[in-house]
Amino acid sequence: MCLSKGYFPIHLHKTCDLPPDRSYIFGYHPHGIISLGGFGNFATEATGFEQFFPGINLRFLTLGANFNIPFYEMFLSMMGMCDASKESCNYILRKGNGNSLLLVLGGSKEALDARPSSKYLLTLKNRKGFIKIALANGASLVPIFSFGENDLYEQVQNPRGSTLRTIQTFLQQKMGYSLPLFHGRGIFQYKFGILPNRHPIDAYVGEPIDVPKLSSDEITPKIVDEYHKKYMDALTRLFDTHKAKHDNANATIVFVDDENI
Repeated sequence: MCLSKGYFPIHLHKTCDLPPDRSYIFGYHPHGIISLGGFGNFATEATGFEQFFPGINLRFLTLGANFNIPFYEMFLSMMGMCDASKESCNYILRKGNGNSLLLVLGGSKEALDARPSSKYLLTLKNRKGFIKIALANGASLVPIFSFGENDLYEQVQNPRGSTLRTIQTFLQQKMGYSLPLFHGRGIFQYKFGILPNRHPIDAYVGEPIDVPKLSSDEITPKIVDEYHKKYMDALTRLFDTHKAKHDNANATIVFVDDENI
């Protein structure tokens, strides 16, 4: 992954310390086509996560369907990655202080909105399962925004409501993962291919949101909504604070619902 770090290049930016006396749920945004920046920064030591945040044992969680692909499943396991299930999350967080996980919260549905643009569509508006897991384990929430993730590939226009988007959403619901139609660059030319474009990726790790540990009876819709709003507000502040550094001074985040057909 060191080659990938230099190819883009990929950079990890620390905005504050994260004490190892607790567990964390990191939320990565945006998903992009295949979250290459997320993988490079948080599933490997290519950019020095352990040096930035000593004592944090981070697990990168990915779609469970990826573990059904022969040989790829072995690669993911060797990298220390786990499936993004409720059971995996609870198992990791209950191992004690410092044991933490990263979720690409927009999931494969958000990949269908991944394209170079000054408007970032984040599928987060109704995604609250990670909040419930945080409350059940007393895990602090940490937003991450990665500038450049959506710029690695060009995607065929597929606005919500279009025929193509309807077909893609239907297939995503049936298969568990989406099928964006995209292209990057080739090996010897820059016009067309499956390689990602050489665009810098800069991931900013935000300040933690302290979350109390509650029993199942205490985790009410009201408190879930409260911490969900705190998380979205913290992510927006992180984005607004650093966007001008990456020629995105007028960029905006738009939180959208999961699509249904």
